[in-house]
Amino acid sequence: MTTTQQALPKVPQVTLIFWLVKIIATTLGETAGDALSMSLNLGYLYSSLIFISLFSIAVVIQIRTKQYHSSIYWITIIATTTAGTTMADFADRSLGIGYAGGSILLVSLLGISFAIWYLTVGSLTNQSVNNTRSECFYWITILLSQTLGTALGDWTVDSANLGYDASAFIFSGLLLLLLAAYLWSQISRTLLFWLSFILTRPLGAVVGDYLDKPLSQGGLEFSRFGASAVLLFSMILCLVLFKQQASKTNH
Repeated sequence: MTTTQQALPKVPQVTLIFWLVKIIATTLGETAGDALSMSLNLGYLYSSLIFISLFSIAVVIQIRTKQYHSSIYWITIIATTTAGTTMADFADRSLGIGYAGGSILLVSLLGISFAIWYLTVGSLTNQSVNNTRSECFYWITILLSQTLGTALGDWTVDSANLGYDASAFIFSGLLLLLLAAYLWSQISRTLLFWLSFILTRPLGAVVGDYLDKPLSQGGLEFSRFGASAVLLFSMILCLVLFKQQASKTNH
Protein backbone atom coordinates (compact mmCIF):
# COMPACT_ATOMS: atom_id res chain seq x y z
CA MET A 1 0.00 0.00 0.00
CA THR A 2 1.33 3.45 -0.93
CA THR A 3 1.64 6.43 1.36
CA THR A 4 -1.17 8.18 -0.53
CA GLN A 5 -3.46 5.19 -0.13
CA GLN A 6 -2.69 5.07 3.57
CA ALA A 7 -3.64 8.73 3.89
CA LEU A 8 -6.94 8.42 2.05
CA PRO A 9 -9.09 7.27 4.98
CA LYS A 10 -9.15 10.75 6.57
CA VAL A 11 -12.67 11.64 5.37
CA PRO A 12 -15.89 9.59 5.53
CA GLN A 13 -17.79 7.94 2.73
CA VAL A 14 -20.46 10.21 1.31
CA THR A 15 -23.68 8.33 2.00
CA LEU A 16 -27.22 9.23 3.06
CA ILE A 17 -26.06 9.10 6.69
CA PHE A 18 -23.25 11.54 5.88
CA TRP A 19 -25.77 14.10 4.61
CA LEU A 20 -28.17 13.51 7.49
CA VAL A 21 -25.42 14.05 10.05
CA LYS A 22 -24.15 17.06 8.09
CA ILE A 23 -27.57 18.75 8.21
CA ILE A 24 -27.88 18.05 11.94
CA ALA A 25 -24.37 19.42 12.48
CA THR A 26 -25.14 22.61 10.56
CA THR A 27 -28.36 23.10 12.53
CA LEU A 28 -26.40 22.55 15.73
CA GLY A 29 -23.86 25.11 14.55
CA GLU A 30 -26.60 27.72 14.23
CA THR A 31 -28.15 27.14 17.66
CA ALA A 32 -24.79 26.74 19.45
CA GLY A 33 -23.29 29.77 17.72
CA ASP A 34 -26.30 31.91 18.64
CA ALA A 35 -26.20 30.56 22.19
CA LEU A 36 -22.70 31.93 22.67
CA SER A 37 -23.07 35.22 20.79
CA MET A 38 -26.64 36.08 21.83
CA SER A 39 -27.77 34.09 24.87
CA LEU A 40 -24.44 34.62 26.68
CA ASN A 41 -24.09 38.10 25.13
CA LEU A 42 -20.49 37.57 24.08
CA GLY A 43 -21.12 39.23 20.73
CA TYR A 44 -20.17 38.07 17.25
CA LEU A 45 -16.50 39.06 17.36
CA TYR A 46 -15.55 37.36 20.64
CA SER A 47 -17.69 34.33 19.82
CA SER A 48 -15.99 34.05 16.43
CA LEU A 49 -12.55 34.22 18.05
CA ILE A 50 -13.53 31.45 20.48
CA PHE A 51 -14.92 29.19 17.77
CA ILE A 52 -12.02 29.86 15.39
CA SER A 53 -9.64 28.87 18.20
CA LEU A 54 -11.58 25.65 18.76
CA PHE A 55 -11.63 25.03 15.02
CA SER A 56 -7.84 25.51 14.82
CA ILE A 57 -7.29 23.01 17.64
CA ALA A 58 -9.67 20.51 16.05
CA VAL A 59 -7.99 20.83 12.63
CA VAL A 60 -4.53 20.27 14.11
CA ILE A 61 -5.77 17.10 15.82
CA GLN A 62 -7.55 15.97 12.64
CA ILE A 63 -4.44 16.51 10.51
CA ARG A 64 -2.13 14.80 12.99
CA THR A 65 -4.22 11.63 13.08
CA LYS A 66 -3.00 8.91 10.72
CA GLN A 67 -6.41 7.68 9.60
CA TYR A 68 -10.08 8.55 9.63
CA HIS A 69 -11.72 8.84 13.05
CA SER A 70 -15.44 9.62 12.95
CA SER A 71 -15.51 11.53 16.24
CA ILE A 72 -12.55 13.75 15.37
CA TYR A 73 -13.86 14.46 11.87
CA TRP A 74 -17.34 15.47 13.05
CA ILE A 75 -16.05 17.52 15.97
CA THR A 76 -14.08 19.50 13.40
CA ILE A 77 -17.20 19.86 11.24
CA ILE A 78 -19.13 21.19 14.26
CA ALA A 79 -16.30 23.64 14.89
CA THR A 80 -16.56 24.93 11.31
CA THR A 81 -20.31 25.35 11.45
CA THR A 82 -20.36 27.17 14.81
CA ALA A 83 -17.51 29.42 13.68
CA GLY A 84 -19.32 29.93 10.37
CA THR A 85 -22.45 31.09 12.20
CA THR A 86 -20.77 33.81 14.24
CA MET A 87 -18.37 34.83 11.46
CA ALA A 88 -21.23 35.34 9.02
CA ASP A 89 -23.22 37.28 11.61
CA PHE A 90 -20.17 39.45 12.33
CA ALA A 91 -19.67 40.20 8.62
CA ASP A 92 -23.37 40.78 7.92
CA ARG A 93 -24.29 42.77 11.02
CA SER A 94 -21.23 44.11 12.85
CA LEU A 95 -19.37 45.17 9.69
CA GLY A 96 -22.60 46.53 8.26
CA ILE A 97 -22.24 45.02 4.78
CA GLY A 98 -25.59 43.24 4.99
CA TYR A 99 -26.55 39.71 4.03
CA ALA A 100 -26.12 40.31 0.30
CA GLY A 101 -22.72 41.93 0.79
CA GLY A 102 -21.63 39.17 3.15
CA SER A 103 -22.75 36.49 0.70
CA ILE A 104 -20.88 38.12 -2.18
CA LEU A 105 -17.74 38.46 -0.08
CA LEU A 106 -17.90 34.83 1.03
CA VAL A 107 -18.65 33.50 -2.47
CA SER A 108 -15.54 35.33 -3.66
CA LEU A 109 -13.39 33.93 -0.85
CA LEU A 110 -14.74 30.43 -1.42
CA GLY A 111 -14.01 30.69 -5.14
CA ILE A 112 -10.47 31.81 -4.42
CA SER A 113 -10.01 28.89 -2.01
CA PHE A 114 -11.23 26.39 -4.61
CA ALA A 115 -9.01 27.93 -7.30
CA ILE A 116 -5.84 27.86 -5.19
CA TRP A 117 -6.61 24.34 -3.99
CA TYR A 118 -7.12 23.09 -7.56
CA LEU A 119 -4.05 24.86 -8.95
CA THR A 120 -1.92 23.49 -6.11
CA VAL A 121 -3.22 19.93 -5.91
CA GLY A 122 -4.94 19.39 -9.27
CA SER A 123 -8.11 17.93 -7.76
CA LEU A 124 -10.95 18.93 -5.44
CA THR A 125 -12.16 15.43 -4.61
CA ASN A 126 -11.93 13.78 -1.22
CA GLN A 127 -9.28 11.56 -2.78
CA SER A 128 -6.95 14.57 -3.00
CA VAL A 129 -7.09 14.96 0.78
CA ASN A 130 -4.04 12.78 1.31
CA ASN A 131 -1.44 15.12 2.80
CA THR A 132 -1.19 18.06 5.17
CA ARG A 133 -1.38 20.68 2.42
CA SER A 134 -4.52 19.17 0.91
CA GLU A 135 -6.15 18.82 4.31
CA CYS A 136 -5.50 22.50 5.05
CA PHE A 137 -7.23 23.48 1.80
CA TYR A 138 -10.07 21.06 2.55
CA TRP A 139 -10.83 22.50 5.98
CA ILE A 140 -10.41 26.15 4.97
CA THR A 141 -12.85 25.52 2.12
CA ILE A 142 -15.30 23.84 4.48
CA LEU A 143 -15.07 26.73 6.96
CA LEU A 144 -15.78 29.25 4.19
CA SER A 145 -18.65 27.15 2.82
CA GLN A 146 -20.23 26.95 6.28
CA THR A 147 -19.91 30.71 6.71
CA LEU A 148 -21.38 31.36 3.26
CA GLY A 149 -24.27 29.02 4.00
CA THR A 150 -25.15 30.97 7.12
CA ALA A 151 -25.21 34.24 5.19
CA LEU A 152 -27.36 32.71 2.44
CA GLY A 153 -29.84 31.34 4.98
CA ASP A 154 -30.15 34.69 6.75
CA TRP A 155 -30.52 36.49 3.42
CA THR A 156 -33.47 34.37 2.28
CA VAL A 157 -35.25 34.65 5.63
CA ASP A 158 -34.64 38.33 6.44
CA SER A 159 -33.60 40.30 3.35
CA ALA A 160 -35.82 38.40 0.93
CA ASN A 161 -38.57 38.15 3.58
CA LEU A 162 -39.30 34.55 2.67
CA GLY A 163 -39.54 33.33 6.25
CA TYR A 164 -38.37 30.03 7.68
CA ASP A 165 -40.84 27.68 5.98
CA ALA A 166 -40.34 28.99 2.45
CA SER A 167 -36.57 29.22 2.88
CA ALA A 168 -36.34 25.65 4.15
CA PHE A 169 -38.51 24.53 1.23
CA ILE A 170 -36.25 26.31 -1.28
CA PHE A 171 -33.01 24.84 0.03
CA SER A 172 -34.53 21.37 0.40
CA GLY A 173 -35.79 21.61 -3.18
CA LEU A 174 -32.35 22.61 -4.45
CA LEU A 175 -30.79 19.66 -2.64
CA LEU A 176 -33.35 17.33 -4.22
CA LEU A 177 -32.44 18.72 -7.64
CA LEU A 178 -28.79 17.95 -6.93
CA LEU A 179 -29.79 14.43 -5.89
CA ALA A 180 -31.65 14.00 -9.17
CA ALA A 181 -28.60 15.25 -11.05
CA TYR A 182 -26.46 12.71 -9.18
CA LEU A 183 -28.81 9.84 -10.02
CA TRP A 184 -29.69 10.68 -13.61
CA SER A 185 -26.94 12.82 -15.10
CA GLN A 186 -23.22 12.73 -15.78
CA ILE A 187 -22.50 16.03 -14.03
CA SER A 188 -19.22 16.00 -12.13
CA ARG A 189 -19.64 14.20 -8.81
CA THR A 190 -17.12 16.56 -7.26
CA LEU A 191 -19.16 19.60 -8.33
CA LEU A 192 -22.38 18.03 -7.02
CA PHE A 193 -20.69 17.16 -3.73
CA TRP A 194 -19.50 20.70 -3.04
CA LEU A 195 -22.77 22.29 -4.14
CA SER A 196 -24.62 19.94 -1.80
CA PHE A 197 -22.13 20.61 0.98
CA ILE A 198 -22.68 24.35 0.64
CA LEU A 199 -26.49 24.15 0.41
CA THR A 200 -26.92 21.93 3.48
CA ARG A 201 -25.57 24.82 5.54
CA PRO A 202 -28.28 27.41 4.78
CA LEU A 203 -30.87 24.67 5.31
CA GLY A 204 -29.40 24.01 8.75
CA ALA A 205 -29.19 27.75 9.45
CA VAL A 206 -32.86 28.24 8.60
CA VAL A 207 -33.98 25.25 10.68
CA GLY A 208 -31.76 26.33 13.59
CA ASP A 209 -33.20 29.85 13.56
CA TYR A 210 -36.72 28.46 13.33
CA LEU A 211 -36.10 26.41 16.47
CA ASP A 212 -34.76 29.21 18.67
CA LYS A 213 -36.16 32.49 17.34
CA PRO A 214 -39.06 34.15 19.26
CA LEU A 215 -42.66 33.28 18.43
CA SER A 216 -43.18 36.89 17.36
CA GLN A 217 -40.58 36.36 14.63
CA GLY A 218 -42.06 33.10 13.41
CA GLY A 219 -39.81 30.79 15.42
CA LEU A 220 -40.56 28.14 18.05
CA GLU A 221 -38.61 29.95 20.80
CA PHE A 222 -36.87 26.83 22.10
CA SER A 223 -33.90 27.30 24.39
CA ARG A 224 -30.72 27.57 22.31
CA PHE A 225 -28.86 25.43 24.82
CA GLY A 226 -31.64 22.86 24.97
CA ALA A 227 -31.97 22.68 21.19
CA SER A 228 -28.18 22.35 20.86
CA ALA A 229 -28.13 19.48 23.37
CA VAL A 230 -30.90 17.62 21.52
CA LEU A 231 -29.18 18.12 18.16
CA LEU A 232 -25.84 16.95 19.54
CA PHE A 233 -27.47 13.85 21.00
CA SER A 234 -29.20 13.14 17.67
CA MET A 235 -25.92 13.51 15.83
CA ILE A 236 -24.10 11.15 18.18
CA LEU A 237 -26.95 8.65 17.97
CA CYS A 238 -26.79 8.61 14.17
CA LEU A 239 -23.03 8.09 14.21
CA VAL A 240 -23.31 5.27 16.76
CA LEU A 241 -26.15 3.48 14.96
CA PHE A 242 -24.71 3.95 11.48
CA LYS A 243 -20.96 3.77 11.80
CA GLN A 244 -19.29 5.56 8.91
CA GLN A 245 -16.34 4.12 7.08
CA ALA A 246 -13.47 5.99 5.51
CA SER A 247 -13.88 7.27 1.97
CA LYS A 248 -12.42 4.98 -0.68
CA THR A 249 -14.05 6.24 -3.88
CA ASN A 250 -14.24 9.48 -5.81
CA HIS A 251 -17.39 11.57 -5.64
